[in-house]
Amino acid sequence: MSKIKGKVWKYGDDINTDVIFPGKYTYTITDFNEMAKHALEDLDPEFSKNVKKGDVIVAGFNFGCGSSREQAASCLVAAGVGAVIAKSFSRIFFRNAINWGLPAIDCPEIFDHVEKGDEVVIDLEEGKIYAKGREFSFPPLRDEVKEILMSGGLINYLKKNLEEEK
Repeated sequence: MSKIKGKVWKYGDDINTDVIFPGKYTYTITDFNEMAKHALEDLDPEFSKNVKKGDVIVAGFNFGCGSSREQAASCLVAAGVGAVIAKSFSRIFFRNAINWGLPAIDCPEIFDHVEKGDEVVIDLEEGKIYAKGREFSFPPLRDEVKEILMSGGLINYLKKNLEEEK
């Protein structure tokens, strides 16, 4: 998963965790596939019906603000989202995204360059995003973060490392 290719879903600033996964489902929906059906439903009712594996969310400032519920990240993974690129992230959402194996990439410059439906390619190894004939750089991911992402999340990473120790 060092390269991610998908279509853009674009949203603005302050997309909070209740918008990403409605709070009314927090304690009633625990099935991963069912969670995917409710991702971003209050913001964009078409999202869960039309998102494809590898698609990328591009957002403004403070993506994932609000509560610390991990369902905001896990429902996006369940829906097939390949990465979230934003001008900035809530730190708690950022950590939850990495824990679930969802790349969360700080790249403010791309926001004004892409529109919904544009194709983007993200190269996690190179720290580059390609869109509409342009190249955008983002801060390199730490090796530990890349390993967690390549493992499909923190739990898989830990299982793999525990198996290797045996």
